[in-house]
Amino acid sequence: MVKDNAQVVLDAPVIRTEKRRSKTWRNILRNWQLYVFIAPAFLSIVIFSYFPMYGIQIAFKNFVPVDGIWGSQWVGFDHFIRFFNSYYFWDLLWNTLSISLYGLAVGFPLPIILALAFNEVKDGLFKRTVQTVTYAPHFISMVVMAGMIITFLSPSSGMVVHLIEAFGFTAPDFLTDPRWFKTMYVLSDVWQSTGWGTIIYLAALTSVDPGLHEAAILDGATRFQRIRHINIPAILPTITILMILNMGGLLGVGFEKILLLQNPLNMESSDVISTFVYRSGLLNAQYSFSTAVGLFNSVVNAILLILVNQIVRRTSENSLW
Repeated sequence: MVKDNAQVVLDAPVIRTEKRRSKTWRNILRNWQLYVFIAPAFLSIVIFSYFPMYGIQIAFKNFVPVDGIWGSQWVGFDHFIRFFNSYYFWDLLWNTLSISLYGLAVGFPLPIILALAFNEVKDGLFKRTVQTVTYAPHFISMVVMAGMIITFLSPSSGMVVHLIEAFGFTAPDFLTDPRWFKTMYVLSDVWQSTGWGTIIYLAALTSVDPGLHEAAILDGATRFQRIRHINIPAILPTITILMILNMGGLLGVGFEKILLLQNPLNMESSDVISTFVYRSGLLNAQYSFSTAVGLFNSVVNAILLILVNQIVRRTSENSLW
């Protein structure tokens, strides 16, 4: 009798596990359409995001294509130490951080302000026209955008340069002066992405109860007071989430636009970690070294994302997890 009771106690966790497993399979079969719907996105993430992680190990090896990943010599953290001790480490880090923070300081508040302004304008031809004009630059490809910037800021035929000179000023060398590269990059990026960024905030503003505005108007609240005390608190969770995501990509400055605008004269302020990885890995065939630099970049971004999320989680409920 005692043995039977002991056996029942031992078998209980196994029985519960099997019941949960069968319940899970029943739920999958019952909602199989949803799983089929999500399967392409899931497979694309697994194939293109997780499978390539197998190659991260070459950051710790002296990779030789002939020997393969497993056959290459293990060197540990030598590539990381080489990068940290290099003379260009701090320049790359500063350029990457300064461009990201500059873009965040200028580009993050503008979609919020624009969305709040759009929300206060009545539907009509003017609102639709302005929205279309601000959204349109988002659909311009990066190569075309870089070509437009070079054309507009060309010292010989640039429209912006001629306009500045028409007012009696001397136009700076926007394309070659390192001091102007970051401003040129950030402002052009703001022009291209601000209008598109307002869509998320406009969607969040649609959830605001019109009754709150009606009550505030009856209480004598001005339009600015209603924006401050009703609209902004309504989109604050969205602002917080997007800020966390932006901080997580602080070192993730895309190299496409920078590479297209980069030249030997502005390299002092335009060379960032992503362009250095491209140059080292693809042009100079330093596969292990460039992988180590890229891995360092990704790890720092992940740490920043976790830290900022934890700070937000301690101060409010609007965190990612």
